[in-house]
Amino acid sequence: MRVLAAMSGGVDSAVAAARMAEAGHDVTGVHLALSRNPQSYRSGARGCCTIEDSRDARRAADVIGIPFYVWDLAERFHADVVEDFVSEYAAGRTPNPCLRCNEKVKFSAVLDRALALDFDAVVTGHYARIVDTADGRELHRAVDPAKDQSYVLGVLTQQQLAHAFFPLGDTVKTEVREEAERRGLSVADKPDSHDICFIADGDTPGFLSSQLGEAPGDIIDAQGKKLGEHQGTHGFTIGQRKGLRIGTPASDGKPRFVLDISPVDRTVTVGSREELAVSQLTASKPRWCGPAPTDRMTVKAQLRAHGDEVSVTAWLDGDQVQVTFDEPTSAVAPGQAVVLYDGTRVIGSATIDTVERVTAAV
Repeated sequence: MRVLAAMSGGVDSAVAAARMAEAGHDVTGVHLALSRNPQSYRSGARGCCTIEDSRDARRAADVIGIPFYVWDLAERFHADVVEDFVSEYAAGRTPNPCLRCNEKVKFSAVLDRALALDFDAVVTGHYARIVDTADGRELHRAVDPAKDQSYVLGVLTQQQLAHAFFPLGDTVKTEVREEAERRGLSVADKPDSHDICFIADGDTPGFLSSQLGEAPGDIIDAQGKKLGEHQGTHGFTIGQRKGLRIGTPASDGKPRFVLDISPVDRTVTVGSREELAVSQLTASKPRWCGPAPTDRMTVKAQLRAHGDEVSVTAWLDGDQVQVTFDEPTSAVAPGQAVVLYDGTRVIGSATIDTVERVTAAV
């Protein structure tokens, strides 16, 4: 097959490209230039899409012996990922930019361009597995649970999965680094990037403040009593405990957590851990990795990129997904994705809109 290997400059995508070439495929490497200002070098494990990453990707392609190109998708990335990230926080929601990047950039813009250029598929270094069945392709969790990235791939459709390869899904990370060393790839010991790639210093509140400015408001409890002040609702996420800067301690001495964010009246509501408990959620913009479900499902759900699975009942209600938790679940944030699983198989995902809190907790 003629495949396009998305090479970030890290060890995972380099080994993925090498495996595809070794398997006999006609592989071309491409580095996605996603930063409008790629002049700065990465700081440790933070950031990506820098000049250093582009050079590392090119060196890896040279060692593998494949053609290599750089595609400038900075404007598309800024519009679909960065601006979406800022606007979601401005609306009091908590987005996942990696998931949005996979949906809008890597498996939309890149895959569409690859198919237009007569490539058969796109290959990436994501840790997930694709299983071919008589009914089509299925997306499954990776063998290495610590590196599994199926959550951020839960936006992929059957058509996109039909033109995707994830060669690392059956391998643990330590073995990938050892393989890179054997192949003579200089990125074998390169640290993984983490946090949000376009916020290289890791200061998300600072980045958001630079984009949205300050909008002071009150921090209140569930009864509406003012407890403190803040400089902008965009500095908070549901379930947040640290950095609240509330002078008055709770009457029971227990920590407080962010329960609700309201940009309209600039209030942040805080309360106890018990008040975070959610019994049900409603999500929109569903994307299914296979056929859309027609019946109620007793399945598992993951609510954060590194969160644990929880048992739920889920069903499609018009263009929305309703999810009821078997046991109350905390820190469910609108804007995040709920990804549904049947065993290791990814059923699909949707964006959390609203939650229903456990009545007894309020």
